[in-house]
Amino acid sequence: MSEPAADGDYQLISSHRVHEGRVITLDVDTVAMPGGGDSVREVVHHPGAVAVVAIDDSGSVVLLRQYRHPVGGYLWELPAGLRDAEGEPPLETAKRELAEEVQLAAERWSFLTTYFSSPGFCDEQVLIYLAEGLSAVDLPEGFTVEHEELDMTIDRVPLEEAVARVFAGGIVNPAAVIGLLAASRYRAGGVELRPVDAS
Repeated sequence: MSEPAADGDYQLISSHRVHEGRVITLDVDTVAMPGGGDSVREVVHHPGAVAVVAIDDSGSVVLLRQYRHPVGGYLWELPAGLRDAEGEPPLETAKRELAEEVQLAAERWSFLTTYFSSPGFCDEQVLIYLAEGLSAVDLPEGFTVEHEELDMTIDRVPLEEAVARVFAGGIVNPAAVIGLLAASRYRAGGVELRPVDAS
């Protein structure tokens, strides 16, 4: 969560929509600065996303290798997805994405952490969950695997090996980096998590 600015600071003067796409919109905002004057900010609006650190009973984490067009290559990631189903609570989105992407369900869910992906220009917030007690499930009814997901590789590696890949530069997706490090730290003990329905 972000800390709100003081009353009267950073007031929105005007906003102009430049682009409205399937996932994102782009606004050009003029904002009054607290020291006087104003500044123009380009703001990308995003519906937000969830990611899941799914750990099996052996201590291995589920990872996906998926092609990402903007970076021109494959990245190792966590099961994740957009919060684009209207009215769906984020935990339910996480459960749905786990079933859709890796055909798994979990007995136990915990809320690990959340972050803003690039708050200098984008309002995307990602919520990361820990899923334990994994079991296989069928693909949800009506869901069709398509596009890059047809080419996706699923693997399970020990959590600490995945953490080592973060430091070696083999895992660079931000949700995966943050989620894996948070899960490792939590499982080491001494960390209290927020309620599973926190944001």
